[in-house]
This record gives sequence, C-alpha cells and structure tokens, in this order.
Amino acid sequence: MRALALLFTLAASAASAAPLPVLVEERARDHLGPSVPERAEFEIGFAGNPPSEAALIAEFWMDPTTGRFVANAVGDTGELHRVSGLASVMVPLPVPNRRLMPGDIVSASDLTELRLPQARLGPYAVIDPEAVIGMQVRRMLPEGRPVMVQSVMQPLVIERGDEVAISFTDGALRLKAPGRALSDAHRGQEVRIVNTSSNTTLTGIAAAEGLVEITR
Repeated sequence: MRALALLFTLAASAASAAPLPVLVEERARDHLGPSVPERAEFEIGFAGNPPSEAALIAEFWMDPTTGRFVANAVGDTGELHRVSGLASVMVPLPVPNRRLMPGDIVSASDLTELRLPQARLGPYAVIDPEAVIGMQVRRMLPEGRPVMVQSVMQPLVIERGDEVAISFTDGALRLKAPGRALSDAHRGQEVRIVNTSSNTTLTGIAAAEGLVEITR
C-alpha cells in the first residue's frame, strides 16, 4: 500500500490538475469506444461532494448500460478520492420545428436541435442535420420528434405517370423520344418507362426532372 501511495504521489506530481468532470468524460469516452456518436456530449453528475479537480483518474469502472461509474481520482498531492456518479451520453440531433407532410422538402429553417440521452434514441434516428436537409418527406414528421432514416428519401425527380424525355446515347449517336414513367425515381435511380412512340418498355436512369437517360 505504501508503494502504491508513493506511485500515486509521483504520478500526480507529474500531472497538472484538471477539472474532475473532464477527466471522467475522457475515461467514459475511452470506455464506451465507438458506440459514442461523433456529435455526442457528456453530462457528468457526481454523488456526494467530490473534489472539483484531480491530477488523474487511477482506476475507472463504468456500466455502459446505465452510465453509472466509480473511479479513483488522485489529487495533485497524491491523495486518493473514491468518486461515483452518472455519465450520461447526450446526443444533439435535428428535429422538425413544425409538422412536415409527405412530399415536403426539408430545409434548414424547418429544423431545430434537441439533445436527448443516447439510450432514448432508436438505431434509425438521424443524428446529422445534413442527412435531413434537402430530403423529401416520405412519412409525416411530427414536430419535436427525432427523424427516422426510413421517413425521408432523396427528392423524386420523376413520378409514376409523368411525361418524360428519353435520351438514348450510343457512342456518338444521340436520340430523343417521348415517354411516360411507370415508376417513381430520384436522381440517379433506375426507372421503368414506356416509349410512347413505339410502345416499348425500357429501363433507364433518372437524370433530372422529367429526363431519363439510356446508354449503351
């Protein structure tokens, strides 16, 4: 025990004191590893009256399910403090600031940020705002609720029944013909069409609004 205390004293003297919540967060992030989302923040709560600063955390135990932790914090003069508390992973994520209906295109002004505990988020909740902005609503998005991946999609540039221009390219040969879409498609997606001149069914790529490209 004496040797251990001496070791703590030497280690503490080599480190400058830092806020205890910062040291606990570092250990919690390391303990939880890649399960912590990139944009996540920690809320650290302590039981009792722990020191505000410490030189280092000598030992750290944490329940990844509940966030409860126990740690041995070493003071800058080598004294050992047993501290415990709760390290909650809080995730900032985009939520609608109004109800968005199917077919709406989501803009930045339609969103606000909400911080929720990671434990309350489902596996399909969208965390990155850039993954929502510019997308088309597939299922109604309630105000103030997390957006699910399956509730938005790339905007449709072609809808079933639309009249489209068919562009056929074969080397230097370029032809155009009128057509009608047999399915919906977003930009870059395959779409079935019928050439209304020849009544032939084809599959092409939705290139832009009302334009389908077929290449060889």
